[in-house]
Amino acid sequence: MKPARIALEWNGTTLHADVSEGYCIAIPIDDTVEQPNAYFAPLYEASPVKVGDWIGDTREGGSVNFYSIRINPHGNGTHTECVGHISLERYSIHQALGPGYTIAQLISVHPTSQDNGDRIIRDLEWEPNIEAIIIRTLPNHPDKKIRHYSGTNPPYLDHNLLGKMATEGIQHLLLDLPSVDREEDGGLLLAHKSFWQYPEQPRKKATITEMIYVDNVVPDGLYLLQIQIAALELDASPSRPYLYPLK
Repeated sequence: MKPARIALEWNGTTLHADVSEGYCIAIPIDDTVEQPNAYFAPLYEASPVKVGDWIGDTREGGSVNFYSIRINPHGNGTHTECVGHISLERYSIHQALGPGYTIAQLISVHPTSQDNGDRIIRDLEWEPNIEAIIIRTLPNHPDKKIRHYSGTNPPYLDHNLLGKMATEGIQHLLLDLPSVDREEDGGLLLAHKSFWQYPEQPRKKATITEMIYVDNVVPDGLYLLQIQIAALELDASPSRPYLYPLK
């Protein structure tokens, strides 16, 4: 593929990115192999349509592959969600996430262990004037791509940190955890609410992307970010974020 270069001004510096080559940080899901899962959601399934003697699978004699799928965006891998995930009002990710690219910073961090056994991310430092933060938790084991999180109390983020992100204009947060909040918090959802400023001033264009996987070969730093989703009028969609190194 021929290089497709983008030049942009940021903080008084000209940055360049080749958008023909990047890092996909989504976890592919396949019902024929192990797959990640969270919140006790049914596993992703794909099956051929059957109509009479006809089947939508070329390996079984069908003329085409014609599959139906069952998927829960929040529990079956990489997904992007909007404030509609927690609001009484109906907001969709299709309306929230527009086209284009965003300057993002990838930050690796060790969650801090608490006396009660919880592991929390309380502090992060990021560059000024960025619009997206990508969090890679350490240690960064590849089993994140097939990990079953249900009932394990995974690490989560302090809601004050999310409030700071909202105040400083962070529009998109991406992380390799199943949620920004504690797995069981009595329905408080303080981190979600802090990031989306709900219900006081809902940030309708802000998004959270969970259950990504950023390979260790990808260094911390600045990237051009593109988040691809299905055109679903739901609070969340399976997604495929891409990172393009900035130079």
